[in-house]
Amino acid sequence: MDYNIKEVAQRLKGLRMSCDLSVEEFSGLTGIAVSDYEKIENGEKDFSVSFLYKCAEIFQIDMVEILTGVAPKLSNFSVVRKGRGLPVARRDRFEYHHLAFMFKNKRIEPLLVVAPYIEEEQGKPIKMSVHEGQEWDYIIKGKLRIIIEDHEVILEEGDSVYYDSGKSHGMIAVDGADCEFLAVLIDK
Repeated sequence: MDYNIKEVAQRLKGLRMSCDLSVEEFSGLTGIAVSDYEKIENGEKDFSVSFLYKCAEIFQIDMVEILTGVAPKLSNFSVVRKGRGLPVARRDRFEYHHLAFMFKNKRIEPLLVVAPYIEEEQGKPIKMSVHEGQEWDYIIKGKLRIIIEDHEVILEEGDSVYYDSGKSHGMIAVDGADCEFLAVLIDK
């Protein structure tokens, strides 16, 4: 299962309009500037996982429904085979794969994430983000430099971090190689 950015944009617009929200009202609810939201809704700008997660909360639907137009239907169990997670590559070159996309009423959002090593990012300020809830990240391979508010740590294979994702946080791969990790987003 895959998705197209233009189709996601159309679904967002349709959902927003069905809730009788103006662009200004909706951008305020999502915390994104009106001009940026308009570009997202027109399929001209990429979106982040945290943005989609926030939209899903506002519309009271599963994030997967925004991505694919299909509501998850499984409730007893869901198997996702290696390499078959729903791609959600939506944050500054990070690659995300949703690992429970067909399970309905999820309490967590498990994602396999690949943070690419980018030489130009080393030694520069890390782009920070904020989203509701909590997050747990477990390093599978590589090294990840993570900043949470004013705390900085380097995580290596087998390390994990659990944090309040409502606090400003950001991360990059370090030490010359991509970093692969499991990210689990936890609702409130």
